[in-house]
Order: sequence, then structure tokens, then C-alpha cells
Amino acid sequence: MTVTRPMATTSRRTTRIKGTSRVPAMIFLYVLSFLIVVPFLWMISLAFTPNNEAFGSVSLIPANPTLENFGTAWTDANIVRAMLNSTIVAVAVVACNSVFSVLAGYAFALMPFPGSFGVFVGIVATTAIPVSVTLIPLFLMARGIPLAGGNDILGQGGSGLLDTLAGVMLPYLILPMNIFLARQYFSTAPPELAEAARIDGAGEWRIFRSIYLPLAKPLVAVVAIFSFVGVWDDFLWPLVVTNTESSQTVQLALARFLASGNIQYGPLMAGAVISTIPVVVLFLFNQRAFVAGLADGSVKG
Repeated sequence: MTVTRPMATTSRRTTRIKGTSRVPAMIFLYVLSFLIVVPFLWMISLAFTPNNEAFGSVSLIPANPTLENFGTAWTDANIVRAMLNSTIVAVAVVACNSVFSVLAGYAFALMPFPGSFGVFVGIVATTAIPVSVTLIPLFLMARGIPLAGGNDILGQGGSGLLDTLAGVMLPYLILPMNIFLARQYFSTAPPELAEAARIDGAGEWRIFRSIYLPLAKPLVAVVAIFSFVGVWDDFLWPLVVTNTESSQTVQLALARFLASGNIQYGPLMAGAVISTIPVVVLFLFNQRAFVAGLADGSVKG
């Protein structure tokens, strides 16, 4: 007994010290969470507040809640068509990145070729280029696509992919950051699996499809969510490449409430709430795989 008591006391003291040391971190996390959550709560509150009372008083609970703002956003901004356009673009971008970016990362990690590392570094380096610098080259590229929008074989004479959904999705079809994530993920995969499969006569495509792809489901979830959110929330490129309602995305539709001098905050916030729902749903359905992918990346990196 005389031996175990000091040990128990020391253990309790160590636990108490560890618990005390976590207090500043917990306070910081609570404050940070508050700063992140409050703007979203205020957005939801303004969405249910009559437009003429939007800034009459600052409150998270509307005094006279209404659904009128959602009706205004639904009709005046033509948000149904905009949501459909954004969904088409986002689905195409997610599909392309989930296939081609993951395949490119796999090739860079497990199928190296002469100069592959230099090519990989060059691809990743493009992420440091500001978006504003690439707007004009991307615009000229979209306009000069051969045999599109009335263009001839040389890409001249028509509008190319301007004011089309294909033009909106063009810069996002293969994102360098997704290639980077895929390459880092597959670079830590056990190469013995591929070697054993090659001995059994399996080809490279079958090795990827049957062995490594099932292990990369968290990676695919991360790539899908990052790609979806990136293209869904973008405003600048769709603003440059489109000029009619038929190809405008949801972010451009919401900007209509800011175009006039009398900003309609209620309908704007209602439209923002509607446009946020697909992102939240996507994350909820892929939350477990997404967190697992981030955890694997943090451990393997």
C-alpha cells in the first residue's frame, strides 16, 4: 500500500496537469468556433427576416419570421436554372477530377518515368499563380476551341465555349492540387501489392482498379468534396465567361440582388441558404470518408 499510493497520487496529479494545460487550447477552439458559426446563424436569421427589417435590429431570432425572401430568391434570381447549371458543372468537374486527377497522382507515385518528378513539380507550381493572371489566357483558350461555337478547325470565326457550361467547367476539369493529394496518398501505398500482382500476371490497369483504388476511397472523397466546393463557390470565372441567364451559375444569380443601389439582403441571404444546402448534403454523406482521408494525409504526410 505504501508503494501504490504515491503512484496513484502522481497519476492523478499528472492527469490534472494535462487537463489544465488543455484549457487555453479549448478556450481558443470555442472562440474560433463561435466566430465561424455566428455568421452562418446570422445568414439564416436574415433569410427569414422581412427585407425592410433586415438591419432594424441585430438579432439571431427574427421578430417577424417570413418565407417571402425564399420566394423572391426562387423567382427573381431564377435560382432554379442557376442551381441546375451549377449542379451540371459541379458533377462534371467532380467526375473528371475523381478519375483523371487520381489516375495522374497514381502514375506519378507508382509509375515514374524519366522527368516525372520535374513534370509533377511544374504542375504543382501552377497553384501559386494568381487566378487574375490566368483569366485572359483562359478566356482566349475557351474562345479558341476548334469546332465549337461556330469556330473552324483553327479555332477562329466563332465564340468557342464562351457563354456555355462547358466553358464554365473548363479550368476545373483537372485541378493540380488534386493531383498533388493523389500523388502524396499513393506514394505511401505498399508497393509490394503491385509487385505481387504483376507476378500473377495482372496489368497496370487491373492493379490500380482492383488493389489501390479500393484503398483510396478516402482520397476520392476528399478530391470530390474539394472539387465540388471549389467550382460551386466560384464567382470570378463564370462572370468572365458567361453573359446570359442560360449559362449563369448560382453565384452569379445571387449577385443580381447586389446589382442595384437598393441591396435586397433578405432575398440574398435566402438564396445563399439555398445554395449552401448541396454543399452541406455532400459533406454529410461523405463525412466519414472525408475525415478519414484528411487523417490519412496528416499521418502519411
